[in-house]
Amino acid sequence: MTTLRQSEPSANNALCSLLRAAMPGCRVHSEITQSIQGFPGRHPDVLVTASGRSPVIIEAEVEPGYQVEKEAGDRLGLQLTTLGRPIEAAIALRYPQSVRDAYDLGLELADGRLSYCVFTIERYGPPPERNIETVARFPESGWLEGSVSDLADMVRLVSVPRLAVEDASEQLQNGINLAAGVLEELEESRPAINGNIARLLGLANVPATRRMAGAIIANALVFHQRIAGMHQDVAPLHLVCGPGVSQPMQKTLAVWNHIIRNINYYPIFAIATDILGQLTDDEGDRILRNLQVIAGHVGAAGVDSAHDLTGRVFQRLIVDRKYLATFYTLPSSAALLARLAVAKLEGMDWSDADSIGQLRVADFACGTGALLSAVYEQLAGRHQRAGGDPAGLHRQLMAEVLYGCDVMPSAVHISGATLAGHQPNVGYHQSRIYTLPYGRQPDNSVKIGSLELLQTSAVMTLFNTSDPALRTGSVGEETAGQLTAEFPDDDYDLVIMNPPFTRAGSDWEGGGRDEDAIKQFRGLSTDLETQKEMAAKEKQLGRNTCSHGYAGIASSFAALAHRKLKRGGVLALVMPLSAAAGMSWRKFRQMLMTQYTDIMVLSNVASGWDMSFSSDTGMGECLIVARKLKKGETSAKQVSFVSLSRRPPNLAYAAEAAKSILDSTNIRQLDDGPYDGTPLLIGGELAGKELIADSSTDGAAWPGTRISDFALAQTAHALAGSRLWLPGASDALPLKVAPLSIIDHRGLYHRNIASTLASAPFVKAQPSRTATYPALWNHDARKETRMVCLPDFQLQVKPGLEARANEVWATASRIHFNLDFRFNSQPLTTAFTEQKSIGGTAWPNIAFPDDKFDYACSLWCNSTLGLLAFWWYANRQQAGRGRTTISAIETLPLLDFRSLTDEQLAKAEAIFEEFRDKELLPAYLADADPNRALLDRRVICDLLGFDQSVYQGVRRLAQKWCAEPSVHGGKARPRNL
Repeated sequence: MTTLRQSEPSANNALCSLLRAAMPGCRVHSEITQSIQGFPGRHPDVLVTASGRSPVIIEAEVEPGYQVEKEAGDRLGLQLTTLGRPIEAAIALRYPQSVRDAYDLGLELADGRLSYCVFTIERYGPPPERNIETVARFPESGWLEGSVSDLADMVRLVSVPRLAVEDASEQLQNGINLAAGVLEELEESRPAINGNIARLLGLANVPATRRMAGAIIANALVFHQRIAGMHQDVAPLHLVCGPGVSQPMQKTLAVWNHIIRNINYYPIFAIATDILGQLTDDEGDRILRNLQVIAGHVGAAGVDSAHDLTGRVFQRLIVDRKYLATFYTLPSSAALLARLAVAKLEGMDWSDADSIGQLRVADFACGTGALLSAVYEQLAGRHQRAGGDPAGLHRQLMAEVLYGCDVMPSAVHISGATLAGHQPNVGYHQSRIYTLPYGRQPDNSVKIGSLELLQTSAVMTLFNTSDPALRTGSVGEETAGQLTAEFPDDDYDLVIMNPPFTRAGSDWEGGGRDEDAIKQFRGLSTDLETQKEMAAKEKQLGRNTCSHGYAGIASSFAALAHRKLKRGGVLALVMPLSAAAGMSWRKFRQMLMTQYTDIMVLSNVASGWDMSFSSDTGMGECLIVARKLKKGETSAKQVSFVSLSRRPPNLAYAAEAAKSILDSTNIRQLDDGPYDGTPLLIGGELAGKELIADSSTDGAAWPGTRISDFALAQTAHALAGSRLWLPGASDALPLKVAPLSIIDHRGLYHRNIASTLASAPFVKAQPSRTATYPALWNHDARKETRMVCLPDFQLQVKPGLEARANEVWATASRIHFNLDFRFNSQPLTTAFTEQKSIGGTAWPNIAFPDDKFDYACSLWCNSTLGLLAFWWYANRQQAGRGRTTISAIETLPLLDFRSLTDEQLAKAEAIFEEFRDKELLPAYLADADPNRALLDRRVICDLLGFDQSVYQGVRRLAQKWCAEPSVHGGKARPRNL
C-alpha cells in the first residue's frame, strides 16, 4: 500500500480549520493570494484577523523548516490589502514530520505537538518619539512547543496592536493635559469648581486631581466612540461634540445619561457626567472639543480598553499613591498571576458557561482593575478554547462573577471601563465594582474601606455603582442610591489582590506611635485625628488574624482574603518580599502553612525597578498562590519557590512562563544538596528555576526568594543544619552551627536605649574618646572598611533613670551586628569595638558568655560563609541590600563557638589581630578581594582545620554569591577586578 504524502498547503488548510474552531470571533484563512499590499506573490500560509487587533501571519513548514523563520520575519511591517493596520507579529511554525504520512491531517495536528516562535516589531528610542524599530524573536533561542490550543492562545496574545497602544497612550495624555489646563484656569477665577470636582472624586484639590478629572472625561469619550453604532441612539462623537456642533456639552451629557439609564456602563460615564455638570457650557465645550479630536484618533487606531491603554494612563495620574500605595500591577505580571491562579481552580468545565457563571472572584483592593481584567481574560479565554463564545459570557462575568472594591472613585471608574471594554457591544444590567467609604463619615464614625469586611459580610457603598436606576448622587452627596453590598465569608472561589503596602513604621515594634506610624491612613486628605481612629479600628478588626501593624496594611488585606475565601478556593496575592522573610509576617506564613496547600512563591532576581511586579515600587515583590484546604485535607507543609530570571516583559512571555511552571516535574528539593533548582525554560531561554522546600507550621521565614542559583540556598540550608556541603562536593562535612539565641543574647531595641520614650534612659551626644557609655549607632561606609570600628556617639544618662541606665549598659558588648547590610557598598556583617559599646539603629550589639568568642564571631561573620548565612536569612526586598531586625538575628546560624577548643579560640584571636588593620572591599566583591580570600583561608584551614579542597570550594561559593543580582544590585564591578 502506498503511503500518503501530505503537502504543506494541505496541512495549512487543516490547521486553519482547527484554529477557526479555537478562535470564534476571529477570521482565519489559509493560502490567500493577493493579500499583501505591493507584494502579490507573497501569500500567507495562515492569516488571523479580528476587530481591534493587529493581523497575525503564520508561516509554516514541515521540520526542520530551514526557511520558515526568514519568511515569517519578512512579513513584518507589511500591510494587508483589506486592512490598514501593519503586521506587527508573525509566527514561524514547524509541523512535525508525522504530518507527511498522516491519513487525517486534522486529527494528527489536533493530537500532535507543534513548535513555533514569534517575530514582532519592537520600538525604542528616546521618548516621546521612540521611532527606532527592530525585529525581536520570542523566544530568543529555541522553539516554543504546544498544542493547537496553545498556538491559538499565542496568536491572541501577540495580536495586541502594541505600537498603536503606545501612540494612543501619548495622544491621550496630551488631551488630558489640555483638559487639565482649562481646569487650572478656573483655579484662579472660580476655585470652588475644582473643589467640587475634587470632592466628587474623593481626592484633594491639587493639580494631579485636575489631570485625573480630564482623564475620566477623556476615557468616557474614548468609550463613547467605541460603542457608537453598537447601541441604538448612541451617536458618534463627531455628531455630538465635533467641530461645528452647537452646544456640545449639553448634547454629550444627553447621550451619556441615555447610556447610563438604558445600557449601563455606569462606572465609566457616571463620574464623567458629574464632572462636566460642575462646568459652564463654555468651559465644558472647550474641554470636549479638544478631547473629541484625541478620542477620534484613539478610536481610529482601533485600540480598546482590553489592551490596557486607560490603565496605563490612569496609573500615572493617581494621586495619594505614596500613602495609599496604589501601585499598578503591570499587565504582564497580572497575566502571570491570573494564569497560575485560574489553573488551580478545580472541577471546572470550561465549555459550560453556567459553570463559569457560578464562580465568585474578588479583589478587595481592585485599583485600576488590572488583576480582575487578567482573570476575565483567563476565564473567557479558557471558555473560548473549549468551544464557547466569550461574548455570551460577558453579562455573567460582569453581573455575578467579578467583584471589586476600592476607596478611590477614580480607580473604580477605570476598573469598570477596563472590564466593560472586553465586550463593549454587550450590555449588562449590573456590575459588582464598588467604591467603599474611607475616613470620617457624616455621622462622625470612621471607615477603613474594604477592611470593614474583617468583621462583617455587608458594607454600605459610598455610592451605587451597581444599579443606575437607584442612583441619585455622587460621592459626598446625600443619596438614596447608596446600597448595602454583600460579601459573604467563605464564599469566593478566587481572591486575587495587590493590596497597599504601607505600614505603621518603625515605631510599631518599639511601642511608640507618632504621626509617621499611621501613614497608611493619610490618603484622601484624612486629618491626623481621623488617621489615629482608623489605625485603631484596623488594629481592633485585625485581632486574632495574620494582621500585624509593622508588616503593614497588606497583612490586614491578607487576613480579609482568607476570611472571604471558601474551602478549596485559590488565594493569589502580590506581596512585598518581606512577606516571605519578615518577622512581622510570621502569622501570615503560619496561616498559609496550616490552612493552605499547593503553596507557590514567585519572585524575580532582576535588580532596580525590574525587581517588582508592579510599576514604580522600586522594591522586591513576590507573587503568592495557594489553595485553601478542603474539609479533611491536610497541608503538604511545603513551599515551591520560583525565581524568575526577569519580570515578564509582555503577555506572551507571561503565558509561556506560567506554562513552564505548571508543566514542571521532578522539581529539586532544598534538602537535595547543592545541585541547584529545576530549570524553567521558554524555548532555549532560561526563564527561571524552581525549588521545593519543607517549611514548619510555626511561620518560620521562607528565605528561598530572589535567588538565581539555588545551590547557594542548598548550601546555606545545609550549613544551618551543621553540614558544610559546598557546590561540587559529593558529600557534606560536619560543622557545628547554632542560632545566635542559643549561643547567647542580643542587645536592646534602639528606641529603648536612647529616644523620646520616657523609659529610654539615655540621650545621644557627640562621640568622645573618654566616653563612659560609647555607642555604635549609624552607618558610615567610609569608617567601616575594617573589622574594628570606632563608636560614633556617646550616651548620656537622663536624670532619674540611673538605675535603668545601668541595666541597659549591662547589655553592652564588643560585637555589633549589621541590620541593614548594603552588600554593594559595605564590607562588614559585624563590627568589633575595642571597648564594650551599646549598639544603635544600624549596629545592635550581641553578647557572648566568653569574650574570646568575640574574635571568632568577627572572623566567621565576615568570611564568605558568614556573608552567605546573613544573606540567606535576610529580607532581600531592596536591590543590593539585605535587611533584618533585632529580633530576627536571634535565628541567624553562627559557628557554634562553644564547640571550639581553647587552642582554636586562641588561634581565632591571633587571626583577628592579623586582620584588624586590613581593608576589606564591599561584600559584593568578596570573590575578588585578596583580604577576604585570605580571611577565608584562615577560617577554613587554620581555624577549622579543613583542607585546601574545602577552601577552594568556599572560594567557588564566593563567586556564585557575588554573581547574585540580590547581592550586586546591578552595580558594575570595578574594571580592575
